[in-house]
Amino acid sequence: MRLHREGTPTILLVIVIGSAALAASWRWLPPIALWAVAILMLAVLGLVLWFFRVPVRGPEEKDAVVISPCDGKVVVVEEVEEPEYFKDRRIQVSIFMSPLNVHINFNPISGTTTYKQYHKGKYLVAWHPKSSTENERCTLVVKHPVLGEVLTRQIAGALARRIVTYPTVGDGVVQGSEYGFIKFGSRVDLFLPLGTEITVQIGQKVQGAITEIARLKI
Repeated sequence: MRLHREGTPTILLVIVIGSAALAASWRWLPPIALWAVAILMLAVLGLVLWFFRVPVRGPEEKDAVVISPCDGKVVVVEEVEEPEYFKDRRIQVSIFMSPLNVHINFNPISGTTTYKQYHKGKYLVAWHPKSSTENERCTLVVKHPVLGEVLTRQIAGALARRIVTYPTVGDGVVQGSEYGFIKFGSRVDLFLPLGTEITVQIGQKVQGAITEIARLKI
């Protein structure tokens, strides 16, 4: 199993804390308590390694199709006002990522990055209605030469404390390739043009770089 580079500091921290806990337990606790601490530390390390796993998913471009930017569950499909970039009505599709999901983010379409903006903010639970506009977040817009622009927003949750977004304005991106990472529970929003055919429904589980989210009109 390959591990994501963003997990290196966290994994090393867990190993150091676990080693210190085992050393203290060896010195001060009876054998049965030492085993309990060892099992607990191994379980925590196992969960952290699982969180930072990297699935084998190569870029696969699909014409006029928007693919899922992450693993998780669809929690919102509705028409809303997008106030930051488009400043008009759009279809919002939101995907909640639990701590057990792969937390890599994938480009939903191919094109050129036309906008990127990081916002400091709160850490409301990721499914809160106001998390899209009040939480720590990073907005990225990619323009396809034929299909137009699609906005993707990474949103920190109650546990997430770090959002990573790799492309900069002017960079070309390929559909299905990695564009960022969010540590621990979080959410990703997609904003699509009105009239887009949505091919998922609320409650559906999706896979990043694999599941078809919508079909754009050319």
